[in-house]
Amino acid sequence: MITFSSFSLPNLRLAPTTSYANPQRIPKPPNASYEPDSEPQARKLKGSPQLARWSRARSLRSGRKLDRAGQRTQLLDPNHPPQLKERALLVTKDTTLAASDGDDDVDMTAGKSIYMVSDGTGWTVEHAVGAALGQFEHCLVDRGCAVNTHLFSGIDDLERLMEIIKQAAKEGAMVVYTLADPSMAESAKQACNIWGVPNIDMLGPITQSIASHLNVSPSGGPRKYPLTDEYFRRIEAIEFTIKQDDGALPQNLHKADIVLAGVSRTGKTPLSIYLSQKGYKVANVPIVMGVPLPETLFEIDPEKVFGLTINPLVLQTIRRARAKSLGFSEGMRSNYSEMDHVREELEYARRILARNPVWPIIEVTGKAIEETAAVVLRLYHDRKHKCSMPRISKRY
Repeated sequence: MITFSSFSLPNLRLAPTTSYANPQRIPKPPNASYEPDSEPQARKLKGSPQLARWSRARSLRSGRKLDRAGQRTQLLDPNHPPQLKERALLVTKDTTLAASDGDDDVDMTAGKSIYMVSDGTGWTVEHAVGAALGQFEHCLVDRGCAVNTHLFSGIDDLERLMEIIKQAAKEGAMVVYTLADPSMAESAKQACNIWGVPNIDMLGPITQSIASHLNVSPSGGPRKYPLTDEYFRRIEAIEFTIKQDDGALPQNLHKADIVLAGVSRTGKTPLSIYLSQKGYKVANVPIVMGVPLPETLFEIDPEKVFGLTINPLVLQTIRRARAKSLGFSEGMRSNYSEMDHVREELEYARRILARNPVWPIIEVTGKAIEETAAVVLRLYHDRKHKCSMPRISKRY
């Protein structure tokens, strides 16, 4: 299972979305070495039925906190260049991991760590690592090979970079980095080699290949995001989508690029927000028994509308969890999450979607938001460019 957690180093905060203060330089004797940490016994995840497997797959993507095992560390390689070794020793000091403020519930007893380091926002490395981990879902869900990922963004100082890699060595973590500055990337590579840290430079090889192809040197430095027309278009799309959430302002449906329709808890809101961040104006309309749908939904271009459906057993599980998180008593949430009601509501939605054959129906069971969004955008652009192939079914 993948978990996301935050830990503290001396004046260095590990958190998924924050930058970090400069660590203090505390020299250590030249002959200092790392001592292996004791390895606590990792928690074993047992096999489970299909529903439990789906639940674990969803928690894998949502970042539920699990346990993490301590990992052994590496010795400095005496054969590496003395200049870099000296610099490494300057930041090699005893550090005890402690839960960061407000994270007392973090349990550190199982799992291996992946450190994601970026001198920018970290979006590229975070999504690349997430996509790669998706290929190991069979292991992460069923076999108990837990993974903890930690994002370090805005790392543009060499000393902070060395501190992170040093901590990765102590923890036995892997380092994946996107550092646009060639000197920073080279320092990261050498430090990882010195401390025996598995590492991947995700930006360097492709940058050099493109530079060779274009016969132009890369500029270096973290990527900047200027205030372009594209930027303001995305901001406008996000603002529009938030205002149109959950059936609000149905008179504005004609202004939307995409309209999502489905019963409660089919992921309409998170999918809408995700699409809006890509620059699409999205509205979502809930389908509720006994509540008439807005007339404008049937008056707009039908090729804008996408129906969402889900497995009833999965929907019941999601609704029960949602009702419990809101503090509803068993009696209050029985109708909302009772199986007969769930099936009846899904059937009601199916009949509405069937009466509108142009609307594609997207099955969201077991899909991540990114996967559902990819289907929506593929169909949206196929229709926009009139390149859709005839299909046997309108269900995806």
